[in-house]
Amino acid sequence: MYITHIAPLSKAIKKELQEKIDFKTKPIGSLGVLEDIALQIGLIQNTHSPILSKPSIVVFAGDHGIVNSNPVSPYPQEVTQQMVFNFLNNGAAINSFCNQNNISLKIVDAGVNADFESIPSLINAKISKGTKDYSIEKAMSTDECLLALEKGKSIVQKIFNEGTNVIGFGEMGIGNTSSASLLMSYFTNIPIEECVGKGTGLNNEGVIKKAQILRTVFDLHSKKIKAPIDALASFGGFEIVMMCGAILEAASLKMTILIDGFIVTAALLVAQAINKNVLEYCIFCHTSGEQGHEKMLGFLKTKPLLNIGLRLGEGTGAAIAFPIVKSAVSFLNEMATFKSANVSEA
Repeated sequence: MYITHIAPLSKAIKKELQEKIDFKTKPIGSLGVLEDIALQIGLIQNTHSPILSKPSIVVFAGDHGIVNSNPVSPYPQEVTQQMVFNFLNNGAAINSFCNQNNISLKIVDAGVNADFESIPSLINAKISKGTKDYSIEKAMSTDECLLALEKGKSIVQKIFNEGTNVIGFGEMGIGNTSSASLLMSYFTNIPIEECVGKGTGLNNEGVIKKAQILRTVFDLHSKKIKAPIDALASFGGFEIVMMCGAILEAASLKMTILIDGFIVTAALLVAQAINKNVLEYCIFCHTSGEQGHEKMLGFLKTKPLLNIGLRLGEGTGAAIAFPIVKSAVSFLNEMATFKSANVSEA
């Protein structure tokens, strides 16, 4: 079992925080979810006046061996490598949204099937050139899985040490909706057929074929799994494993965590199986158009901020939702109270 210490949120100042929220110049509850977010971030930081410092999104990229022998994606594997270059050249959707919202973006090679020359802007955390084909064997060894968890952890530690206290995660990896579907099915006990979606654009026939392939994969491995780490090693991608380690470490460091879509939530499913306290540090940013995501969110008993049909990944939902999170902290810190504004209360 992978061990990480995550303290439950202290409720010592909850009453005072709630009173601060309630006595702003507004009817109680009239700012809706913003009030919930303000309370959550205040509790995470254990302060009546939280701040969001140096927001960052980390995109982990990795390849999946299943793609080389099974039609689970309409795109070839080399697209992962090509998209890494697109991120580095500031050409992807996540670049646009991070630039718009002044979010620092970091790209990680977790296990892309390519040789990148030394590129200063690319974090080299490569475990291997993609996972093994889990239609035949486990995606990775237990040692590789533990190493990927540790690398995700160390990346977050470095970002935290640079002053970041709010962090989101994204991913790129052709075939990774298959891994996410398998992990979802295992941790939620929802049949794999209800977890599989279009991914990067399969048609209905392709989705049926993908579900059939993943049913065989699930049956091959599921009975041998004894712990969350076993599920990660059997079904995961290196980018998903690193995100799991990164999420756990961010919670351990009392950072506010912006949870993106289907793939990131799959990594969180594993993280919360390792330590339930991680959920208290998470803000769920959007409901993905990938069909399994809404069921994942139902399992976690949460309702995200946005539902606008996104299913791109890359952390785009987290970047788009971040201004809403900023608004929650802004009203808590800047809005007048009835007393300070000389406004009569109800």
